[in-house]
Order: sequence, then C-alpha cells, then structure tokens
Amino acid sequence: MPSESRSANRSRRLAIMAAAIATAGAVVLPAANGSAATSATASTNTATAASATQGGNPHPGWARTISGQLVPVGPGHDTTPVNPTAATHPETDWMGSTVGAHEPAAATAPSVAPYSVPQLPGIDVSGYQGNLNWATIAPHIDFVYAKATEGTSYQNQNFYNQYVGPYNAGLIRGAYHFATPNNSGGATQADYFVSHGGGWSADGKTLPGALDIEYNPYGATCYGLSRSQMTSWIWAFVNEYAYRTGVYPVIYTTRDWWSTCTSSDAGFADYVPLWIANYSASAGGALPNGWGFYTFWQYADHGSQPGDQDVFNGPYTQLQTLATRG
Repeated sequence: MPSESRSANRSRRLAIMAAAIATAGAVVLPAANGSAATSATASTNTATAASATQGGNPHPGWARTISGQLVPVGPGHDTTPVNPTAATHPETDWMGSTVGAHEPAAATAPSVAPYSVPQLPGIDVSGYQGNLNWATIAPHIDFVYAKATEGTSYQNQNFYNQYVGPYNAGLIRGAYHFATPNNSGGATQADYFVSHGGGWSADGKTLPGALDIEYNPYGATCYGLSRSQMTSWIWAFVNEYAYRTGVYPVIYTTRDWWSTCTSSDAGFADYVPLWIANYSASAGGALPNGWGFYTFWQYADHGSQPGDQDVFNGPYTQLQTLATRG
C-alpha cells in the first residue's frame, strides 16, 4: 500500500480512537522484597535521576514507570520454589493459547469487527505462525509483539523474521516471554528473556518487553505456587527486567487468571503497563485489581491479520513515546 494510503488509514483511525492513556498519580517504589511500598525519597532523587538519564533510557539503576516517573530500581530476587516440568510443546504456547480452555466465554465469543475497536491496531505472533511477509502485513497495523522465549530453554526459531521483519517494514515492534513460573525464578527468566531478544532500546521503534503470564499449559493452573508466591515471582521478573533495561515490562494476563493465581497486588499498576486479554467484553472488560485502564487489549485470537488481534489504547504519538522512553 502506498505511504499516502497508509497515512490516510492512520488518520481515520486516529479520528475515532479513545483518549490517550491517563497518567498515574503518586510515585510508588518497590520495596526490597519486591512488593510495592510508598517512599518519600522519590522527590529528592529527581536530580540524580535526571543525571542518570541518557537519551530517555535511565540506565543503570533507574527505570521509568508507566506514569513516566523515574525511580531507582535494584535487581530482582528469586525466592519461590522450583518444580520443573518438561516443556514438551513450546511451539504451541503463545500469548493467549490457554485462555479458551479455561474461560469458556472467550472460546465462544463472536469475532470482533476490526473497525469497531477504536484504537491503534496490532498483532502478536509466535513460532506457530512461522515466517511472515511483513510487506503485506505492515500497511494494516501499527505494532507487533513476537514471542522470543519460554522458560529458560526455548527460543522462537522464527524470531528474527517476526522481530526484525516488522522493524524493517516500518512498524513498532516488541518481544514477549511466555512464563513458566514453576521451572525457574522470575529474575532468572527475565535474564534469559533479555539475553535472547527481549531487551529494549530507546529508538522509537522498540516497545518494552512483555511478560505473558497465563494458565499453565503443562499442569496446575497456578504452576503449583500460592498466590503470595506467584506475586513474588512476578515482582522478581518485573524488577529484574527494569534493572537490566531501564524500563518496566508490560504484563499480559486475563482478569480471571490474575485473581485466581496472584494476591491481586495493586502495586503493579503503579509501574507496569497492562495488556488485558478479553474476547467477550467490549472496551477490554473488567480489569485486574489496581489498573484503571489498559495499555494493550487482545480482543480476538484470530482475525484479518496473522496471530492474535490487539489494540493500543492511545494515539500513535504515545505508542512512539512508549518505544522511546518506556
């Protein structure tokens, strides 16, 4: 499609899109144990944070939250028990691959007409889709996330095509990690993800990495962890990713899994963009505790473009900001 046509399409989408994402309020800093705790030191750290920022990337030792605040961040710490299960089918584990089996309404939800979803269109893909022709896909979407890793042993063999291909086609791209919390700690999996395609750069075309945390495709729904243990695992991943990259990762989940398997810690909402999966409700549906809005919404597991169908909740300029500052 000629660039003029693509620009016209984007202008039309922008004319009907929802308001830009609201900013959060007070800064909330992670405590040493990974949970959320308020801190009066944030305002006194402003000058230090400014001096630590280079090109929008506050690294090392600093990370930018969803509200745009720079906060000091330390490494994540693995404290949860490990009970490994062999990943026998990682090629068929993708963002949302377990949702239909656990949320019947999602499995029978009618397809959503693309133009009835008034935000920027995007998709997420994995090795399941194989190599894709991005020249034909790019005119119809604005962003793409590709699965990079699972656990600490799997790498998507089609990742180069699915990550570099969109970049070369002019799309904003990101990578995601499929979590298996029983196999290793959250910080360990964050390190593996960052080292195998999940890093971030302030280039305006790379989105923060995403943590895909959903129903266990290999066994117990909550991976054998208690709610408090699962919350600790996620904090370990989130903090380690922020420590390694200077930005907080996106969390992809469903409201049902989150309320079933975590302690519903509202503190995540002060740091982490939410990617909600909901195929049966309009406007993303009810959100997990703490979040007042979603950043991404996976509204269908199939559609006119490959992979799952997604939207970004804001204007194109804000998507660019997320890819520039985190």
